[in-house]
Amino acid sequence: MVEIEKDLFCDMVKFYGNAFHLPPLAAKIYAYLIFDFDRKGVAFDEFVEVFSASKSSVSSNLNLLLNLNIISDFNRIDERKRFFVMNEKYMQIRFAEIITKMEDELLILNKLKDFRNSNDEASLKKFEIYQNLFQNSISNIKNNLDQL
Repeated sequence: MVEIEKDLFCDMVKFYGNAFHLPPLAAKIYAYLIFDFDRKGVAFDEFVEVFSASKSSVSSNLNLLLNLNIISDFNRIDERKRFFVMNEKYMQIRFAEIITKMEDELLILNKLKDFRNSNDEASLKKFEIYQNLFQNSISNIKNNLDQL
């Protein structure tokens, strides 16, 4: 069994449930896996036992997390069981998606600016600030993502 700190676990379940739009059991599974610091993996049966959930509920929530690339699974050579761990590349995947969304929004805003074709200096200044915020954020995320 993975050792957890209950209050921190509850905070993590709430945060990751909201941040990733996860159902409660999926958020619990993900938060639980974060406490697997040695990345030994957690077996299916442990989730069923720890969360007192049905096998079908655990299975469907694990599949959801796998499909979202939030977690990954593996088999050990000497066992038939599947073990689950956090996807160590998930943060890169998540931030790459954030960058893509920001770049897409910036393109749309530029098209809107061109369509509006305003000479209002106050509006143009606001847009320039907004555009710089996007560009700086994208650049900052990209630079830091390379360091992961």
